[in-house]
Amino acid sequence: MSSLSLYTKLEALPKNLKQEVSDFIDFLVEKSYTKKEKIVPQFGSAKGKVKMSADFDAPLELICNPS
Repeated sequence: MSSLSLYTKLEALPKNLKQEVSDFIDFLVEKSYTKKEKIVPQFGSAKGKVKMSADFDAPLELICNPS
């Protein structure tokens, strides 16, 4: 969609709806800035969330072919 077609549609709106469009554009601009910020995980933030089985270090053939 071109800027000209957007502008044409905007000009056809009543004044109160133009304000709503302006507010929505501000919202979208703010939203685009917040998406670009990367969240850096803190060291140790996954502590207690990962569980390993007791036989984690066991040879695979004992786990896959129990006899």
